[in-house]
Amino acid sequence: MRQKFPVMTAIAVLGFVFLYAPILSLIVFSFNESRLVTVWSGFSLKWYGELFRDTQILEAAWLSLKIAGLSASLALVIGTLAAFALVRFGRFRGRMALGVMVSAPLVMPEVIVGLSLLLLFVSMEGLIGWPGGRGLLTITIAHATFGAAFVAVVIQSRLVTMEMDLEEAALDLGARPLRVFFDVTLPVIAPALVSGWLLAFTLSLDDLVIASFVSGPGASTLPMVIFSKVRLGVSPDVNALATLIIVIVSIAVTIAALHITRSNKHAAR
Repeated sequence: MRQKFPVMTAIAVLGFVFLYAPILSLIVFSFNESRLVTVWSGFSLKWYGELFRDTQILEAAWLSLKIAGLSASLALVIGTLAAFALVRFGRFRGRMALGVMVSAPLVMPEVIVGLSLLLLFVSMEGLIGWPGGRGLLTITIAHATFGAAFVAVVIQSRLVTMEMDLEEAALDLGARPLRVFFDVTLPVIAPALVSGWLLAFTLSLDDLVIASFVSGPGASTLPMVIFSKVRLGVSPDVNALATLIIVIVSIAVTIAALHITRSNKHAAR
């Protein structure tokens, strides 16, 4: 048993190096003065200046944030309603079909989802004239479609393990079902709602395949712009952008971890 620990430690170290060495290399070379991303020629911040002067990347980033926020909010509403229907309504006609439709985007290849939505939007535009072209609206609808599936899974797992005692007590005290939902149920499942929204937001912000199908001229998201730049060769301003994203995410995760730690300590007291 004692001989296994060095081997396991070495495997763990190699695994972490394999995962994080490329990220560290990306951060280091974002401060490189040379345009060549593999040759170090000195420390410089000029690529961060180039990044903030690149209107294409800034517009794509703002568009991606808007789409992610809208689609995550829409996915939260749809996914929550679907989860409540599957968990709280028992057996009803069409329950199996609803469950299949909710879980289908989880296992369906993104190419199939993107192509299906593209054909849907083209057919609808030909029949009823809506949506007029492809852009922010079509990308938002597409991202909300597959984001709702992930939200439904998160909310459904929380509702399954949720005790009904508080809701039943509120009903016995004379509260109406709608009041019970907003005053009792929502606060209890609030962490799951936040988790589902953040998951849908991240999936939308990171998506490239589906957005490529349902976007149009002048509606390029940040992953699409980065992918087009990388195809012509990795540019140092892309490294700078990735470094900023890593820093923002790290700060957000640290704040969330500190908040959870303080909450646990407060609950323990």
